[in-house]
Amino acid sequence: MSLGAAGEEILAQALALPGATLSIQWGDARVAKVGGKVFAILSLDGGLSFKASDIAYEALVESGRARPAPYLARAKWVRFDDLSSLEPQETADWLAQAHALVSAKLTRAQRRDLGLTQA
Repeated sequence: MSLGAAGEEILAQALALPGATLSIQWGDARVAKVGGKVFAILSLDGGLSFKASDIAYEALVESGRARPAPYLARAKWVRFDDLSSLEPQETADWLAQAHALVSAKLTRAQRRDLGLTQA
């Protein structure tokens, strides 16, 4: 099975972020990680889940653009079921924010080893 053109583009955006790695988990999900911590999940069913800020989470869920991500909503993760409706620049910004939120929780040594700086 394939992620499709939109999914491949989103995966490339996620993996272009500093220190990002790819893992295939939970059957067929493409999992983007930084420092071993998950910041985005692409599933072959066409869905994208990622960590969001409190404000972005509320805005995306309340507007109906995204829904709370199964099993991860408590940690402010959102899920988009239709990748074709997403704008590439918007997705790149959300992924960068998810990456930043997760990498900020890494230790100083982990961030240094990955070439990340704390803002």
